[in-house]
Amino acid sequence: MRIKIRAFASFREILGKEMMVEIESGSNVSDLINHLCEIKPDLRRALYSDTGELRDYFIIMLNRRRLNMPEDLGAALSDNDEVAIFPPVAGG
Repeated sequence: MRIKIRAFASFREILGKEMMVEIESGSNVSDLINHLCEIKPDLRRALYSDTGELRDYFIIMLNRRRLNMPEDLGAALSDNDEVAIFPPVAGG
């Protein structure tokens, strides 16, 4: 199935503004993240700590709905879904 990826800010430097990826039918958000890290190794360094744990500070949206991390990593994906990845937002 095809998934549209939209990346913002620092993630855009790694993934580009938009990309389409093909993943196996029945995949979930975790599977997608792993696939993206395989094709874009710099993403792994941005998303995972030195100990291999997934950082929880970035934001993932599935079809414009914010996912709760890490609880929603198992969210099922469907053909033509759109996944957006944002770095943390801070202000002062």
